[in-house]
Amino acid sequence: MSTISLGSKTVGSDYPVYVIAEIGINHQGDVEIAKQLIKAAAAAGANAAKFQKRSIGRILTQEGLEMPYENRNSFGKTYGEHKRALELTESEYAELLAYARECNIDFTASGWDEESIDFLDTLGIAFFKMASADLTNIPLLTHTARKGKPMILSTGMADIGMVRTAVNAVQPLNSQLAILQCTSTYPSSFEEINLEVLNTFRNEFPKSVIGYSGHELGIAITAAAVALGAKIIERHFTLDRTMKGGDHAASLEPGGFAKLVRDVRHIELALGSRNKRVQDSEGPVFRKLAKSVVSAVDLNPGMVISRDMLTTKGPGTGISPTRMNDLIGKHVLHNIAADVVLKDADINW
Repeated sequence: MSTISLGSKTVGSDYPVYVIAEIGINHQGDVEIAKQLIKAAAAAGANAAKFQKRSIGRILTQEGLEMPYENRNSFGKTYGEHKRALELTESEYAELLAYARECNIDFTASGWDEESIDFLDTLGIAFFKMASADLTNIPLLTHTARKGKPMILSTGMADIGMVRTAVNAVQPLNSQLAILQCTSTYPSSFEEINLEVLNTFRNEFPKSVIGYSGHELGIAITAAAVALGAKIIERHFTLDRTMKGGDHAASLEPGGFAKLVRDVRHIELALGSRNKRVQDSEGPVFRKLAKSVVSAVDLNPGMVISRDMLTTKGPGTGISPTRMNDLIGKHVLHNIAADVVLKDADINW
């Protein structure tokens, strides 16, 4: 399996899962809330706090900017006003990057346009996360790839052909690539998540690290993605799921996120090794519960052992029943009462 470097972490292969807290626009356009989210994400065990950076006039036409947008989650009368209200300034981004370093958590953002990518690159983020909405935006993907920093692609709203096109555009320019299975509904219904795509991606893109970006309710599905081999996981993160804004309902609060990270680390430990062996801790249990070959009758020195002279009982401290046939025809070395566990030293091998 491929590996990439995200911040100070090596990700992929047998390395620990990299956990991204997707803060996105859940900061409500307030840098102080953004700081609270970074601190809470770090405390919950996230490896990275991720934001979204847009040049609003660059990503929407004038018609799109002026589109009425009055609903319970709106921060403005038009869609342009709404998006601008949720956009942090460049100086605030620099402030948040410094704060993330204080909190010992990686800081990154999805750049939604070339200008935002250029800014984030200059700011000094360690890697780029590309939004599902831009998987087919090949000009933006190639522009980002040429920065030479690791890239993570989310694949919501895409079929395998679209993913191939994106990967084929990026990989010749930048081999440091991760691909995340994603379903872009908020929240996602379980029957549309398709975790089996992780196996498809692993087979289709062996040079890339594979992961999962989830928008479902709860934490079980994301934990299951780790069990299926996801090496990066991303979940939306909020201080309060009832806050105003479209992403909060599909986000995890700090307590839920911390439980997810706990479960991910437990799953990593439980996946363990492919080598099936007796664990050291199982030794005492084996001796207590497993069976040994036991004398069914009194045995005298020189006797030739036959099958009817033997049975199996616990504890498992003697000759294993797997060797029962090896005992047939062998001679007994000394007196052995009935109902006694047989040892190698009792038999003339």
